[in-house]
Amino acid sequence: MTLDHYAQVKHWMLLHAAQHPVELAIWNLVMTCWVLSWMGLAPIVLTQAWRLLPVSLAAWLLPSAYARGRARLHRRGRLRCDWLAAAGP
Repeated sequence: MTLDHYAQVKHWMLLHAAQHPVELAIWNLVMTCWVLSWMGLAPIVLTQAWRLLPVSLAAWLLPSAYARGRARLHRRGRLRCDWLAAAGP
């Protein structure tokens, strides 16, 4: 996913917040983890806390993994995901 795709999904979430409040909260949590992963890189490097680097990398990959997982569940018919069209390819 690109930043444009993230922005499109967030826009969809805000437009449909009344119908999907839990989905919006989960997306906000995922994006918060993503931002924290970027912000955590400098302290990890400066304090040489290399054991935390995999945690930061996992949080950095979380939004794409979340979107792929939702798409997979949607294709299998186990979960309806209306914002997939906003996420793009």
